[in-house]
Amino acid sequence: MRYDARFHALLNEAKAKGTVIDEVNVERLNQIAPGCNHQGIIAQVSPYRYKDLDELIANSLSKSDRPVILVAEGIADPQNLGAIIRTAEALGVAGLVIPQRRAVGITSTAIKVAAGALENFPVARPVNLNRALEDLKEAGFWVYGTVAKDGELVQKVNFGDRPIVLVVGSEGEGLSLSVLRNCDILISIPLLGKTESLNVSVATGMVLYEIYSQHWPNTWRLETKCKIDQKKKGIGSGQWGEEGNRE
Repeated sequence: MRYDARFHALLNEAKAKGTVIDEVNVERLNQIAPGCNHQGIIAQVSPYRYKDLDELIANSLSKSDRPVILVAEGIADPQNLGAIIRTAEALGVAGLVIPQRRAVGITSTAIKVAAGALENFPVARPVNLNRALEDLKEAGFWVYGTVAKDGELVQKVNFGDRPIVLVVGSEGEGLSLSVLRNCDILISIPLLGKTESLNVSVATGMVLYEIYSQHWPNTWRLETKCKIDQKKKGIGSGQWGEEGNRE
C-alpha cells in the first residue's frame, strides 16, 4: 500500500480535509481492532451524532410536501439496521427514527454495512417511540405499520400525496401492541411460498419502493415516454406498438 498511487491519492485527500495520519505497525492495528480484518488501515471517528426529532421533522417538510420518514422499532442486528439505512437513503427517505431502549444504535457494523449512506442520512433516537409517533402525526404525517399478516396488501394501498411514516418492527416479534395502536393503517406483503416472513431489511426495501413508485412525479414518466418515442423513431415504423412494446 505504501507505494500504491491510488492509496497515496486517498491519503492526500484525507490530509487535506484535516485528518491526522499516523503510520503504525501491524501489531498496533491488531491491538486497535482485535479480530477484525482491517486490511492495513483503520479510521478512528467520533461517535455518531443523532439528530433531534423536531429538527428531522422540520427539515423533511421543508424539502418536500410528501416526505417519507422511516421508524424502526426494536431492530437488534446492526447489519439489518445498516442495510435498512442504505436502502432508505438510496430511495430518498428523509430520515430514520430508532428508540433508545431495546434496539441497536448506530454501531461501527451498522456504519460499515450502510456503505457511506449515513453521511447524508439523519437518524433521530428519542426516548419514547410512541410519543415520537404522536409528534409525527401532529406534524401531518400518516403512519403506516408493517405486519406479517392481516394488513392491507401493500400493492393495493394508496399512499397518496401526503407525508408518510413507515414503521417496521423487530426481526422476531414485529411491532409492539403500543406501536400498532399508533398506526393509521397496517400493511402486509403477500407471500406465495411456505416462508412465513421476510428479512426486515428486505421487507422495508420492498415497501419503500412501492411508496416511491406511487410518489414519482409525472415528469419522470414523461421523460421515459420521450425516450421510448426516440427509440421508436430510430428503429423504424411498424416495429413498435403505441406503448413502446414490440408488435
